[in-house]
Amino acid sequence: MNLRHIALVYSTEQNADRFLGGVLELKKSESKTLSRELSQAIFSVDRELGVINYTNDSLQVEVFIDGNHPRKTRPVEHICFEVDDLQAFLERCRREDVLVSRIPRGDYDLVFVRDADNNLFEIKEKIKEKEAVS
Repeated sequence: MNLRHIALVYSTEQNADRFLGGVLELKKSESKTLSRELSQAIFSVDRELGVINYTNDSLQVEVFIDGNHPRKTRPVEHICFEVDDLQAFLERCRREDVLVSRIPRGDYDLVFVRDADNNLFEIKEKIKEKEAVS
């Protein structure tokens, strides 16, 4: 089984661009409109929705633009991403004014970020293989 995509709701395209493009460095690949009829049939949402795809080599995020979507806090719902360079990622968060929470846990910190539309992401740094000593 493979994960094909993740779907998120953003209130504006600018918010999606800021986080998914500016912080996660995903490329905007396709924009379309989901008809009111299809939106109703799939999601019970009685309005047309904009849809934008953001991608890289291994990830696709399907974004639904809906300024009327209620953004209630969902305390444990989150997505976990693994990044190559945590410090560079945190610098992009600072530049884009993204809320970062660092929670001490023994000898490391748990890192969570929350975007402008209240989506929560856990961030882990890829473990770099130690170079073999000859």
